Amino acid sequence: MSGDLPEAYDDEKGPLRRCAVTREQGQPSQMIRFVVSPSGVVVPDLDARLPGRGIWLSARRDVLEQARKRGVFARAARCQVTVPEDLPAQVEVGLHRRMVELLGLARRAGQSISGFMKVREWVTQRRAGVIVHASDGSRDELGRLLSGARDLPVVEALSTEDLAKVFGRERVVNAALAAGVLASRLCCENKRFSGVADGGSRVRRTFPADGCEQAGQ
Repeated sequence: MSGDLPEAYDDEKGPLRRCAVTREQGQPSQMIRFVVSPSGVVVPDLDARLPGRGIWLSARRDVLEQARKRGVFARAARCQVTVPEDLPAQVEVGLHRRMVELLGLARRAGQSISGFMKVREWVTQRRAGVIVHASDGSRDELGRLLSGARDLPVVEALSTEDLAKVFGRERVVNAALAAGVLASRLCCENKRFSGVADGGSRVRRTFPADGCEQAGQ
C-alpha cells in the first residue's frame, strides 16, 4: 500500500473512481464514498447520492482504518474534519442494513423465496440467481441445497434472525433471489460488506465482478 499522501479529490466523472489511500481505480459500485457534512464530520455515503464532492475508498477495512488514522480525509478535503472513531463500524452496519433492505424489496417484488424445499426447487429449475444462506446455518445443509449447482453464488452475511424478519417467519435459513438487477445489487453490497466486515463475519462467496458492474449502471 502506497505511503504517499493522497491527492485532492478526483473529478467524479467517468466510469472509475480513485481510492484516496491506495490510489487504485475501481468501479464506484465496489467502493465506499464519503462526504464531509456541513458541520465538518466525515460520513459514509453508501448510496453515493449525498451532495458535495466525494472521497472514495476501496471497500476494505484496513483501508478505512488507515484513512481514519492517517489524516487522509482532512488532506483530501483540504480542511479540518472530524472523523468518528467508529467510522468502519458505521460502514459495516450500514452495508448490512442495505442487504436486509434489498432482500425485503426482492420479497415484496416477488423475486425471492425462502425455505429449503422452495429454494432447492429454484436451484434445480435454474431460476435462482443467488442463494442467501444464514450465517448461523448448517454447512451440510448448504451443501445439500447446492447439490448439482455448486457454481451458484452464495451470500452468507445475514443471520437466521435477519432472514426471519424479512420473510415474516419464525426461522429462515435459506432464501433465493431470481437473477436480475436486485440479485446483482445484493451481490455488490455483499462484496463491499465482505471487505469491511470485522474478522468474524462469514462472507466468502459473491457474484463475479461483472455482476456488480451491471448493478452500478
